[in-house]
Amino acid sequence: MPTTAAEVLEFAKSEGVHFVDFRFVDLLGTWQHTTKSIDDVDEDTFTEGVGFDGSSIRGFQAIDESDMLLMPDPTTAKIDPFFQIKTLYIICDIYDPVSGERYHKDPRGVAQRAEAFLQTSGIADTAYFGPEPEFFVFDNVQYSSQGHEAFYAVDSVEGFWNTGKAEGPNLGYKVRPKAGYYPVPPHDTLVDIRAEMVLVMKQLGIPVEIHHHEVGTAGQCEIDMRFDSLTKMADNTQAYKYVVRNVAKQHNKVATFMPKPIFGDNGSGMHVHQSLWKGGNTLMYDKDGYGQLSDTAKYYIGGLLKHGPALLALAAPTVNSYRRLVPGYEAPVNLVYSQRNRSAAVRIPVYTTSPKGKRIEFRCPDTAANPYLLFAALLLAGLDGVKNKIDPGAPADFDLYEADEKTKRRIKSTPGSLDAVLDALEKDHAFLLEGGVFSKDLIDTWISYKRENEIAPINLRVTPHEYYLYFDV
Repeated sequence: MPTTAAEVLEFAKSEGVHFVDFRFVDLLGTWQHTTKSIDDVDEDTFTEGVGFDGSSIRGFQAIDESDMLLMPDPTTAKIDPFFQIKTLYIICDIYDPVSGERYHKDPRGVAQRAEAFLQTSGIADTAYFGPEPEFFVFDNVQYSSQGHEAFYAVDSVEGFWNTGKAEGPNLGYKVRPKAGYYPVPPHDTLVDIRAEMVLVMKQLGIPVEIHHHEVGTAGQCEIDMRFDSLTKMADNTQAYKYVVRNVAKQHNKVATFMPKPIFGDNGSGMHVHQSLWKGGNTLMYDKDGYGQLSDTAKYYIGGLLKHGPALLALAAPTVNSYRRLVPGYEAPVNLVYSQRNRSAAVRIPVYTTSPKGKRIEFRCPDTAANPYLLFAALLLAGLDGVKNKIDPGAPADFDLYEADEKTKRRIKSTPGSLDAVLDALEKDHAFLLEGGVFSKDLIDTWISYKRENEIAPINLRVTPHEYYLYFDV
């Protein structure tokens, strides 16, 4: 694939491209775009940028300082697999046209600064990330939130609630609640759709290791990408979500990355595997350590656990996230670590004994997270642990949900609401400011946006379940 502006233009010409789509990510993690005719794109476009209104993007500029620039990164150029008219898309970095400086609230810039900080830390030179995004594929979704009514309804041909539905004919083989992990067809109706998603991802240069049905009824799925460096992995995660949504739409279905769309069954998480490397060698492995972990790896875990409540403000960043982070649904609500315990916040995978495969898995994040901000924050927390030799304590190699009350009281749990984790971030964010990776303004904007635009409106609204509980009081 092309790596320079000249190569991008030559590639576009050879492919018969008509348009160039300039993409960037907003503060909350959603791709935005603007499109120019290929006739209006030249090498100067890559140095002069493409203007846009920053005041119209969530979490960005005020209206009196709205002009901003998109600077295309030629190494990210790809042919869009969904546009009918042949279009090349390019991921862009965001700059302030007045100062000429990188915009401090550009999430991709945060990720790039995190990688630069790692290089200067002396601890490692590369951090690899491997997220495992989960999602649901539904056949129908309806919702309304009005002053006089509020409801949601989702449906899937796999949904266990449809066993008695007259489907003309109903062929049975519905997925029981919490029984969707790895069944073959006819229970798994989405195998070909997932396979198509994988092929499109490969077309975009995203290597995929595995795909499968997940635990939940009604079409919960997982597709796992191969690990990569921090910014590249965040780029790939954005493309991943784009592919999943659009392939589902082509099949007249809808995919959602909402953390908890169905009550009474598993939610969708995004466990994040992480490892540090230096000079081409892993820093995570010690054949004699617990779970074959090095001291560096254990201190990295110490940083994640210490800053866990604050990290959750970026890792599980919605009110809905805390419908998932509750005991009983394989949710990692315990701020401990373990070799195999899936209710621990940090798990050490033991599928392989290869030093190269040694890594840690932080299980709290979900798919609502902005991957650029999330991966950067995880790295900074881990590096803080390594730098300050933060002891993660003893591992928890027992069933945390079946532990006695005395043991449970000793185990620190994740906060139970978005409000609580925002409070934690407000108190504990100095580690994010290291190396200028995050700015205080970005953190303040994140906290105020979440409180004003998500928590406050939800707190004011009446829910259907309140009618169930209170209508006849």
